[in-house]
Amino acid sequence: MSMPLLIKNARLVDPSQGLDETTSLIIDQGKVASVGVGLPEPAGAELLDAAGRLVLPGFIDLHVHFREPGQTAKECIETGCRAAVAGGFTSVCAMANTKPVNDSVAITEMMLNRANKANLCRYFPLGTVTKGAAGEELADYGTLKAAGCVAFSDDGLPVMNASIMRRALEYTAWLGVPVVAHEEDVNLAAKGYMNEGAVSAFLGCHGIPAAAEEAMVARDIVLAEHTGGHLHLAHLSTRGALRQVREAKARGLNVTCEVTPHHFALTDREMTRFDADFKMNPPLRTEADVEAVLEAIADGTVDAIATDHAPHAWDDKECELRDASFGVIGLETAFPLALEILVGRGVIGLSRAVELFTQGPARVFHLDRLGLGSLAPGSEADFVLVDPEARIDVDRAFVQSRSFNTPFKGWSLPGRVVGTWVGGRRVWG
Repeated sequence: MSMPLLIKNARLVDPSQGLDETTSLIIDQGKVASVGVGLPEPAGAELLDAAGRLVLPGFIDLHVHFREPGQTAKECIETGCRAAVAGGFTSVCAMANTKPVNDSVAITEMMLNRANKANLCRYFPLGTVTKGAAGEELADYGTLKAAGCVAFSDDGLPVMNASIMRRALEYTAWLGVPVVAHEEDVNLAAKGYMNEGAVSAFLGCHGIPAAAEEAMVARDIVLAEHTGGHLHLAHLSTRGALRQVREAKARGLNVTCEVTPHHFALTDREMTRFDADFKMNPPLRTEADVEAVLEAIADGTVDAIATDHAPHAWDDKECELRDASFGVIGLETAFPLALEILVGRGVIGLSRAVELFTQGPARVFHLDRLGLGSLAPGSEADFVLVDPEARIDVDRAFVQSRSFNTPFKGWSLPGRVVGTWVGGRRVWG
């Protein structure tokens, strides 16, 4: 039986309680026992002086790719979970586009067993929307949810058939779970590999127009309104897509969305380097799109910041740009980028930034019902200790992922994670 933990002099930032103040916390039996100034020291308690540090609810990532089963040379569940806790993430939601895809109870159970063996962060699998992610026949949502799936997505591929998407939203509405949509009209995208615009024209590269995202967002918002299902829009990147979400929310529709750090930090001008570590899907967009992402973060349109952590081996990226794999890693750099760009440049305050990593994603996938995303008394003792003054250097030694395909290599960022706890147990730092 573990001893109680008394954390003193903590700057606790917890949007779920509206708190940003210096206080104390008592952790006992894997839960938050109490929060307040001048708490009495429990008998036999371990003491942690958090002066000068931020104490935050553990981060929740709604969108990671851990490549197991099938491509463990890029990442496995254990290395992915290690990267997660190094970045302050105590819960991750793993996409289903493994090899084979997660469309069966057997694969779901295998994933959960591997995560339990790693014993680092909480691991929540997603199941596919369609069998084999082929877009033709619905997966068995009821049995997958019972096995542990918290949402359904064919991410990596869009659901092009509107009838299939309609039925997916109808059936998941009965189950009370979201459909997570990768919004890309493949006919408009037409094998492009960067944003279509002035930069692609200058480089002579085949582009993906903003309309490829926006047309599918429009279709699926219509279907969400028709069915009453919960539509969660992954990694949005364009002005038009975010405008549609803002309008859908104003009309009371059950539509949520996430954005990634690379889509609020970088523009398609980076592609002039011909470096495939800047190649992802959706692609980096224009400066006007980045401004729209920042506006949507600031005005509450965006529910969560997700990393879309997508590890690739060296040879997947060190090739012709058109042939290179889409995707970048992001677990270790996500919160530091939020501090640098969102908070440091005055886009939002610290509390809103923390909300986008904690309470926001917990609400989207209903993980708040499990006591996650908060440090209120009775919640799970998942928390992160951050030194906001210490800087990180994004290099190979810093990154814990098995892969190093980051567009932020060489950057120096504020906010070093000095400790991560899951269920009251220290798992990093």
